[in-house]
Parts: sequence; structure tokens; C-alpha cells
Amino acid sequence: MKKGTLYILCLLLVAFSSCKKDGFDGVSNSVPEVAVTFSDTYLMNNFPVVATSYNAGGAITFKLNIPANSGRTIKEITRVATGTSGTAYLSLNTTASYYYNTPVAGSGTSASYSTTLAEYVTKTGGAIPTEANRGSATAAYLARYFFFLVTLDNGQQIKTNAVRVYVNK
Repeated sequence: MKKGTLYILCLLLVAFSSCKKDGFDGVSNSVPEVAVTFSDTYLMNNFPVVATSYNAGGAITFKLNIPANSGRTIKEITRVATGTSGTAYLSLNTTASYYYNTPVAGSGTSASYSTTLAEYVTKTGGAIPTEANRGSATAAYLARYFFFLVTLDNGQQIKTNAVRVYVNK
């Protein structure tokens, strides 16, 4: 009995140790070879936060960068998705509807994407925090996160972390 159990355990050990991970599966803590960061952030709150204001017409700009020493350049921002959870992040590689699905050309190690509060409302049906409903600090954030799919010059695609938008007075 002991010999049979030991034999089965050895077979399982060999079987599981020979598994090879073929790529990113959406649930691992994989870090891309080239990191995408956001410049001109308002603050970091476990994720980058960019800011806009009513007074500025609600313009929202996301400035994406990769390290200059990476040896790569940004070809384009391929897609932009919005969502309240990781579902939007995972959908960047599917045929789901996106916030913006027309590639935006990159320039060297940077690329920018711009939208407005009005466009956000039109595309998502979401509400904009107003003076009347800003009772807490969280009420000043747009309800949905933004996610970006960036394509590098070598064809490698990188999904960014979530980015939030803070609406100032």
C-alpha cells in the first residue's frame, strides 16, 4: 500500500512540475518586460489618478510613457476601455465594446489620449460628480476606471493598470 501511494505521488510530482506556463492568463501577477507609466498624475492611490476640472471644460488627458532605456517605442494606444472592475481590463483583448477603439499613434516613448467629461457621459452613461453630490472624497472620482492597451514597435501589447479620473471644482 505504501509503495503504491509513493508511486502515485511521484507521478503527480513529475506531471505538475513539467507544466509550462504559455503566457499571461489574466489572474497572475505577471509584470510586463516594458512598464507603462503615466506622467502628469494628480496623485497615486494604489493606481494613477489624473485630474480635470469643470472650469477647464472637462478635458481629460492621459500621458503614457515607457522607459527611454527599454529599447522600444510606443507604436500606438490600440484600445481604451472603461469599467468598474477588472472585467474591462480583461476585455482589452476581446471584441467587446470599448470606450475608444481607434488606434492613437505614439511618439517615441510616449503617447497621449484625450477625452472630455461630456464624452465620458455620452459613452458610458455615467454621472459626473457635481457640487451637490460631492459629499465625500470618493464622490469626486468618475465611477469608471480607464484601461489602455498599448502596442510597442515590435508588436508586443501591454495592458496598463487602472487609471482614475478626479474631478476638481
